Amino acid sequence: MRKALRWLLALTVLIGTLGTAGTAGAATTAPPASTDIKDRLLAIPGISLVEEKPYTGYRYFVLNFTQPVDHRHPDRGTFQQRITVLHKDVSRPTVFYTGGYNVSTTPSRREPTQIVDGNQVSLEYRFFTPSRPAPADWSKLDIWQAASDQHRVFEALKPLYSGNWLATGGSKGGMTATYYERFYPRDMDGVVAYVAPNDVVNNEDSAYDRFFERVGTKECRDKLNAVQREALVRRKPLEQRYAQYAADNGYTFTTIGSLDKAYEAVVLDYVWGFWQYSGLADCDSVPSGAATATDDAIWDSVDTISGFSAYTDQGLEQYTPYYYQAGTQLGAPTIHFPHVERKLIRYGYQPPRNFVPRSIPMRFQPGAMRDVDNWVRHDARHMLFVYGQNDPWGSERFRPGAGARDSYVFTAPGMNHGANVAGLVADERAFATARILQWAGVASPAVQADPSAAKPLARFDGRLDVRDVEREPALRP
Repeated sequence: MRKALRWLLALTVLIGTLGTAGTAGAATTAPPASTDIKDRLLAIPGISLVEEKPYTGYRYFVLNFTQPVDHRHPDRGTFQQRITVLHKDVSRPTVFYTGGYNVSTTPSRREPTQIVDGNQVSLEYRFFTPSRPAPADWSKLDIWQAASDQHRVFEALKPLYSGNWLATGGSKGGMTATYYERFYPRDMDGVVAYVAPNDVVNNEDSAYDRFFERVGTKECRDKLNAVQREALVRRKPLEQRYAQYAADNGYTFTTIGSLDKAYEAVVLDYVWGFWQYSGLADCDSVPSGAATATDDAIWDSVDTISGFSAYTDQGLEQYTPYYYQAGTQLGAPTIHFPHVERKLIRYGYQPPRNFVPRSIPMRFQPGAMRDVDNWVRHDARHMLFVYGQNDPWGSERFRPGAGARDSYVFTAPGMNHGANVAGLVADERAFATARILQWAGVASPAVQADPSAAKPLARFDGRLDVRDVEREPALRP
């Protein structure tokens, strides 16, 4: 009897072993998970493919990512937010870029991405079409909601791109990267913010007036001021031309209220726009002797620098989310025009409210920028701010204080709104590059020992690395 029981037990164990072996064999023959980066991206919940575009040495994807309209109440609807991924290798660091506006769907590489030779994830800012909820609840367009968009994208992609991450952006994108760091300081390993304005007290803008008193040379300032004044002196004939221009192009002025308001807004942008996008050498293109210049010369110069389409309904529509934020949280600068007689200026710098359809309610929140500024001064960590010497937006800037750690502000001499690390003086350029490499986790022992040895890890690519100035409309209070 005992022998029979032992035999039965042995048989049971044998059958169990064979069963286990069969199961193991079946597991080993199952198809493995795909290693193709497109399949891995599309396996992430919420991501769908718009298109893939080829680029040598990379994979480039245009994607949609499902976001909640309201991160505080994710059950109250979703929208599709556009992102792009420039894929190098999952073992490389990743740069998280936003320009604060629409995202380009053409492959490009921002400066930190070239420096660290990494991947790049680019995000379209919420409410810029097509990344706009329908219907649009504009109260859900604020800096915390936008930072939460970035946080969710990061959380979704971090398991795939497990290396270090850096946030970056220029102008409004630099502001966006800073706000993201303020609200989610544990996500990124470093932040590189370019030409990021910091309007802490919206009604105090004397820094801009001081900037325009000394920027460039007196000769250049005088030429620009004279053209601006002359465009207001010749208001009547040039507005007649403007009316014809609008009719020819189907432009209207419902949002701003009138052609007259739009005309003055364009003209008052002229000096600001020149220094934002041009350099001292470009003063040669400004008409000399404005009082005797032809109407064509005055019109062409203002149109080239400011753009007469900017304050039409059609020109404003794309930037409605920006003006909404300027009038609710970001603030906007005001400058004075001491070279222009008061009688020639009817409206002055107009408030953002004038550039947003009246159907969209707006209320300014003065504490938003004070909160961010206070955080940067006392809690910034691994943050690098780069400004241009001749860029008016740098008049009010971020300034990490005594409580900040490993955070810096540099100014590129002679540069405008396109200032970057490459434009810094040699020792600052090497130091900034070394910090970026260190934060990204790819600084070599040589660079760690001697920051002056730091250089970008990837070669310059004439197509990927075009240093476009972050063009944006003028901010007004």
